Amino acid sequence: MTNNISLTINGQTVTAPSGATILEAAQRAGIYIPTLCHCPDLTPEGVCRMCLVKIDQKRKLHPACRTPAEEGMVVVTDDEEIERVRTINLELLLSDHDFNCLLCPKSGSCRLQELVNRIGYEPSRLERLDRVAKDLPVDTSNPFFTFNPNKCIQCGICVRTCREITGANAIDMAYRGYGLKVSTFGDKPFKESVCVSCGECVERCPTAALTPKRAEFPTRKVRTTCPFCGVGCGLHLGVRGNRIVQARGDRSSPVNRGELCVRGRYGYGFVGSSGRITTPLVRAYDPFTREEYTANSPDTDRLVRSPLMKRGADFVEVTWDQVIKYVASSLAHYKGDQFAAFSSAKCTNEENYVFQKFVRTVMGTNNVDHCARL
Repeated sequence: MTNNISLTINGQTVTAPSGATILEAAQRAGIYIPTLCHCPDLTPEGVCRMCLVKIDQKRKLHPACRTPAEEGMVVVTDDEEIERVRTINLELLLSDHDFNCLLCPKSGSCRLQELVNRIGYEPSRLERLDRVAKDLPVDTSNPFFTFNPNKCIQCGICVRTCREITGANAIDMAYRGYGLKVSTFGDKPFKESVCVSCGECVERCPTAALTPKRAEFPTRKVRTTCPFCGVGCGLHLGVRGNRIVQARGDRSSPVNRGELCVRGRYGYGFVGSSGRITTPLVRAYDPFTREEYTANSPDTDRLVRSPLMKRGADFVEVTWDQVIKYVASSLAHYKGDQFAAFSSAKCTNEENYVFQKFVRTVMGTNNVDHCARL
């Protein structure tokens, strides 16, 4: 059983589990503390200094995201001094930031924009900082997302995500002083790095430094399961009209806990593809005799093409009833080593189990393989 502790935040008695940070205790009580570099999935580092608070009337300010809450602790999250320090820290971030918020793909969901609205800034003081926006090259080499270092606030969330969640270690903080920036090894483009394009860093980036190339707001969301492999990761698909425009991990899923690979996050383009096969297809002729199937064929084991079938180069479209009859009648002519079966990772474990059982028991062979066998 988890032991709870009691502390006071802004004069309000708060109960939190032992080991929780001040920020977590405040959030559980509905008390707002601004943050930029905090992410509940990652180890806190306190680099943004926006969550500074006072403890037990001491003058020193402590980052709430890294400071453990203790029994009897008295915490102040906002007073005149704290607000002044937060405003100055925010102005320093804004001093070299791109102010083109209206056309920014993150507008409305940017955490920096949220803090500007909540905390505000002093225009005259910001002008004295000789504000000059960065003019670094934008990396568009990755096929799925864009990295714009001019919008980066160096919170380190992407670096920690790549290290702690993905384990790829594709990016880190490079250079020093004003030249500090997020970089791949050797400052190469993302496409030439060891980045696996999972998009976990893009999902957690608080600004528009990392954004998907296809950024459209969905009008509704559908909870479903990823169709690619047998793991069964939970998804929330964003739909706009009749198109899928976004895929996000389902945090409530015990399988993936909100995490996705490159296929689950960006591989949904096939759903609306014009080249997608939506009806069964069979060859327009017997593969052995090269004899064309005709509507007057007396052989009931053969497929009978109706006038409604569309003729392709080598295939014709058929109904499901026709193709099931055709496959069943064809399988009756082959047994043992004359037969081989090929399964799919997109099926469930149960479906693959039934499939191999059919091959071994009914068809009498062990010639069964799988598309994901490496």
